[in-house]
Amino acid sequence: MIYIGIDPGLSGAIAFLDAEKGHLSIMDMPILEVRRNNKTKNEVNPVGVAIAMGLAGKVSRAVLERVGAMPGQGVTSVFSFGRSVGIIEGVLATMLIPVDIVTPQVWQKAAGARGGKDGSRQRAMELFPNYAGMFIRKKDDGRADAALMAWYAATK
Repeated sequence: MIYIGIDPGLSGAIAFLDAEKGHLSIMDMPILEVRRNNKTKNEVNPVGVAIAMGLAGKVSRAVLERVGAMPGQGVTSVFSFGRSVGIIEGVLATMLIPVDIVTPQVWQKAAGARGGKDGSRQRAMELFPNYAGMFIRKKDDGRADAALMAWYAATK
């Protein structure tokens, strides 16, 4: 069975964990460029998310991070982030993939991740030493979060 962890941000990722085989694969969140009000913006690509889910095989369940507005975020940013989460929820529902929406505090505590984004990267390297190269860079924190959520889904 495949367990999926999803960090829904534009710099997030989707992790697929085959708990039986111990195989982990991760893809950065599929995005596309759109033009609005004479500005180019990035958005989560619904087709890219659907293709990724379709290639996953038999999915036991997915864990999607429960997110909300953060202090200092502008209205446009919050709306864009909410739209990204909605796209992902819609794809999961359409593909009949069971999903748990979990706060970061819950999955981080269960996974033993401490110390923010660097702590997530470190813990992902400990849990998945054969895949540590996927978590080396600071900007790989979305990959680490997704991997830890997939681990949480598999062990819950």
